[in-house]
Amino acid sequence: MNVTYDYYKIFYYVAKYHSFTKAASVLMNSQPNITRSMNNLEHELGCRLLLRSNRGVKLTPEGEKLFRHVALAVEQIQAGEEELRMEQSLKSGQVSIGASETALHGLLLHKLGEFHREYPGVRIRISNQTTPQAILALKNGTVDFAVITNPSGIRIPLKETPLKQFREILVGGPQFSGLSEKTWDLGELEPYSFVCMDKKSRSYELYGDFFLEHGLTLEPDLEAATMDQVLLMVKNGLGIGFLPEEFARDALDKHEIFRIPLHGEPPKRSICLIQDIERPLSVAAKKLTELLCGPDTTASSSPF
Repeated sequence: MNVTYDYYKIFYYVAKYHSFTKAASVLMNSQPNITRSMNNLEHELGCRLLLRSNRGVKLTPEGEKLFRHVALAVEQIQAGEEELRMEQSLKSGQVSIGASETALHGLLLHKLGEFHREYPGVRIRISNQTTPQAILALKNGTVDFAVITNPSGIRIPLKETPLKQFREILVGGPQFSGLSEKTWDLGELEPYSFVCMDKKSRSYELYGDFFLEHGLTLEPDLEAATMDQVLLMVKNGLGIGFLPEEFARDALDKHEIFRIPLHGEPPKRSICLIQDIERPLSVAAKKLTELLCGPDTTASSSPF
């Protein structure tokens, strides 16, 4: 038996409208072709499906049974085709992103605002994670891509694209405002309590290396799960700590915290896009990554 999908599609419209003429009009086909296709379908299946009369077309019992199945299949295929059309036009779709907190505040939120204004029908799901968690989610296929801060420590098939550089500075609360009056060697600050991101973060790893370069061991007195927590601890005099400069700017301007200058500042870091080059992106996800990799317009409008 060699029945094509076109035969079933024609049968669906003939049965739906009870008319060869109406089916031919909807399908933009000729009535003789419609009639011939239905004759071929009945011949292939070995039974009568349609009863023709001056009043139109009726289904035989066999035709009724077949139509129940064909209608489900055709309507599901049509729904799938419509969904694809909507996604191709970016009127619908979904993008899942794994994002570290620094990347979220430093770039992603602003860019997502631009994207949402342009394509309001696309749903965006963000998982706010540490850099290692976001990379693991990408490897497991639970997010389309990740936006994190380096160092990422990734390997092929993952690809890293730098998006925006930022610098972290050492800050302290009002109790430590006197430290802002001169430039310090890192070792001179060893007696003070340090606040740091927790050991699971890439920031902890980065500053562990930074301290080693100065012949020191990073031994924070307090560990935080987020940058906001680091800022709150510093504001409340629990210790001194490193924060992205732009993230700290508002608190600096309000004199809630003070910058502590260092001889040998920490190296600049980057917010990066991480993609799995072996896994193709949807149209919506691809469009969003193109926006992320475009010119950075956040300098004057983003809070970080």
